[in-house]
Amino acid sequence: MIKNFAGASIWSEDLNNLLPFYRDLLGIRVAMESPGYVMLGPEGENVALLSLATHSDVHGRNMDPARHMVAFTTDDIQADWQRLKAAGVEFVQEPTPQGEGLTLATMKDPEGNLVQLFQFKPA
Repeated sequence: MIKNFAGASIWSEDLNNLLPFYRDLLGIRVAMESPGYVMLGPEGENVALLSLATHSDVHGRNMDPARHMVAFTTDDIQADWQRLKAAGVEFVQEPTPQGEGLTLATMKDPEGNLVQLFQFKPA
């Protein structure tokens, strides 16, 4: 029986094109690292992780960035948006309320993949 979502992967021609963005700019913790493959996310068992890896069939920037997105939660979307924008990150959507309880912003990583920030309003 399938139990939980385990994670997602973003493949690159060179992992080092993406790793500094996710690890250093976004501040996502490196959970496991080996040559050509990194898993990012929180500590613990049964947590969803984001994998970044080098793949021989991937070349250049993503030509269809709307096909998939990854998202991260934040407790201050305005501050993170301002910090990342000042660091040169390209946003395609600034923080925008999405009905009750959710604000999101959408940016591009260095290879053009879309990444979202979610801020949930406390219940």
